[in-house]
Amino acid sequence: MSTEIIYEPIEKFGLSKRDVKRTLFSKIGIIGCGLVGQNIARVASFYGIEVVFIEVSEDKIREAYRNIDKILDNRIEHWGLTSGEKRSILSRIKGSLDYKDLEGCDFVVEAIRAVDRGGKIKERKAIFKQIEKAVDRDCIIATNSTTIVVTELSSELKHKDRCISIHFFVNSPEARIIEVVKGLYTSDDAYQKVCKFVKLINRKIIPVEESAGLVSVRLFVVLLNEACGILMEGVSNIEDVDQTLRIGYGMRLGLFEIADKIGLDKIVRWMDNIYNEFGDIRYKPSQYIRRLVRAKQLGVDSGVGFYRYDEKGNKILSRGETC
Repeated sequence: MSTEIIYEPIEKFGLSKRDVKRTLFSKIGIIGCGLVGQNIARVASFYGIEVVFIEVSEDKIREAYRNIDKILDNRIEHWGLTSGEKRSILSRIKGSLDYKDLEGCDFVVEAIRAVDRGGKIKERKAIFKQIEKAVDRDCIIATNSTTIVVTELSSELKHKDRCISIHFFVNSPEARIIEVVKGLYTSDDAYQKVCKFVKLINRKIIPVEESAGLVSVRLFVVLLNEACGILMEGVSNIEDVDQTLRIGYGMRLGLFEIADKIGLDKIVRWMDNIYNEFGDIRYKPSQYIRRLVRAKQLGVDSGVGFYRYDEKGNKILSRGETC
């Protein structure tokens, strides 16, 4: 008697037909990969999140990769990372010129470089519209701008409720806090999801009501203006003002050191935007800062600002030594 072999499809015994829930924030997008974008990409990728960033040219994409690679190498040299971890981080970061690559993102952050207020509002609004066309309805759209409110940026979108503002601290990339701001249209659901993202990347949430400058920038620019006033009055010098804040108040860096690291041109733009918003003289840029900016003495990137720096960005002390 012949035995008939019965074949049964194995698909029904497998997992292929099961509904597998997709993890929230498994993929995020970044528009603009300058210092802010690079920081967000590196941190998110470190915590296992896939990152796609959009830039305007292949040269900008290569520059972003080089800078991220350099930062990771520095972490390896200081025993903060292994070569294997570096490879894993880089494998999760992809640069692109096409907004269509944002498809599947749970969260997209606009982090373009700021120039003038009016032009950048229009540019950011246009970017928000491009993001909205490329992503699903549930994707959250954020801006990292500190001086332009997200309500204004989201006002022309179809789904305004998913827009929010966050602030990563570029002057101290390892700072474990992020300011999170609800706009006029932001839903509680979108806000809570972003708070989960902040916790996912091991940062502390600083809730902030919508206001140009948020908490961090408004405090910083007023302190910097006052410090510049002290210099102009001849009360003290740059190094001693910074020492007072570092040693006397326990700050990791002095005000002038922080300003040079951020970039004096960027700080002037912050001040102009906040001054235009509130009309308060406290926010109007000091003439001392404006003079440095006019002379293209912008800080670390230009090699000179309040201090002078060598080609590696190390501060040069008055006696010719480097820190």
